[in-house]
Amino acid sequence: MRRFSLSSLLSESLKGHRGWGRQWRDPQPKPAYDVVIVGGGGHGLATAYYLATVHGITNVAVIEKGWIGGGNTGRNTTIIRSNYLYDESAALYEHALKLWEGLSQELNYNVMFSQRGVLMLAHNLHDVQSFKRHVYANRLNGIDNEWLTKEECKEFCPPIDISGSLRYPVLGGALQRRAGTARHDAVAWGYARGADARGVDIIQNCEVKGIRRDASGAAIGVETTRGYIGAKRIGVVAAGHTSTVMAMADVQMPLESYPLQALVSEPVKPVFPCVVMSNAVHAYISQSDKGELVIGAGTDQYTSYSQQGGLHITTHTLDAICEVFPQFTRMRMLRSWGGIVDVTPDRSPIIGKTPVENLFVNCGWGTGGFKATPGSGHVFAHTLATGSPHAINAPFTLDRFRTGRLIDEAAAAAVAH
Repeated sequence: MRRFSLSSLLSESLKGHRGWGRQWRDPQPKPAYDVVIVGGGGHGLATAYYLATVHGITNVAVIEKGWIGGGNTGRNTTIIRSNYLYDESAALYEHALKLWEGLSQELNYNVMFSQRGVLMLAHNLHDVQSFKRHVYANRLNGIDNEWLTKEECKEFCPPIDISGSLRYPVLGGALQRRAGTARHDAVAWGYARGADARGVDIIQNCEVKGIRRDASGAAIGVETTRGYIGAKRIGVVAAGHTSTVMAMADVQMPLESYPLQALVSEPVKPVFPCVVMSNAVHAYISQSDKGELVIGAGTDQYTSYSQQGGLHITTHTLDAICEVFPQFTRMRMLRSWGGIVDVTPDRSPIIGKTPVENLFVNCGWGTGGFKATPGSGHVFAHTLATGSPHAINAPFTLDRFRTGRLIDEAAAAAVAH
């Protein structure tokens, strides 16, 4: 892997940038690997990267039915934060946020991480009480979060309308200043480049058709559209399609898959300085580096594997955006898209072993998986390498749905973010 640096950029600029090689190889699958990761999104690629860099396991394949980053990694609204309520969630997302803060240097690839702050608006007494509870809980866990009055919200984000004429007036907000956004494609490419440089095979256009098991029931490999691939351990990181893949090993998952929509406006000059979220009106917004307003909605009301959601969801979201930010009423929308999110009953992820020997799963991130990408990959790599969970992901086992030790983050994850 050729490292990016000022000298290499200047050198290539004199040659018309024709000397850059491929960022990762396009290898043929080998007959067998130590670890096969099913799913070439951010979480899967991060897992492969940390298997190689932290645990020295490089005989790894990441297999993806399409192209890497073409699923939810390339379809989300890129918000990053760690202000979750419960200790278990706070530890996981704060671990990820700390990795985000040094990720561009770690990968030698600019992931465009911008700590512009995430402001969560309160519109009623319940919101005020709930967000203040989050603020106090976060501070006890050493995580930055602060309460702002509505006037302070307006000062931090001038486009907000704090007049009392709104149907859901702004009463204040909770601000995490270290939170922000990153460039989703760059995250996938950076991890792919780093993993490939350490010997990991990234195999695109390779769909899993079955999981082969031996006489004892243990998983020993995957049947794919490019042939059988043996594996000592298999990690499934397939987001909204996790239930389908796990069913190939006769494992039923406590997941529901929903369409999740987002849209962007025409590009304008910098006008929006942060990320603003509102659970009450069910919308959130930021501005991309290209100048587009990035707007996200909640999940559709029905389960589906479609990447096209209902029009009424996006129109409802735009109604809310225009009410809270009236200066955007004349903005034109440029494009919209959808993804497929996998949601657990307690809105928290599942990271760990399954009842099938040698088969591991990382799923259930729902609407907030992007923000956890580095932390998720780091702890899942530990689980795959050692066969035991990392201390951070130990509470997020599949077994909690049997014991009843749930981690109910529905309030923190009520809006797709």
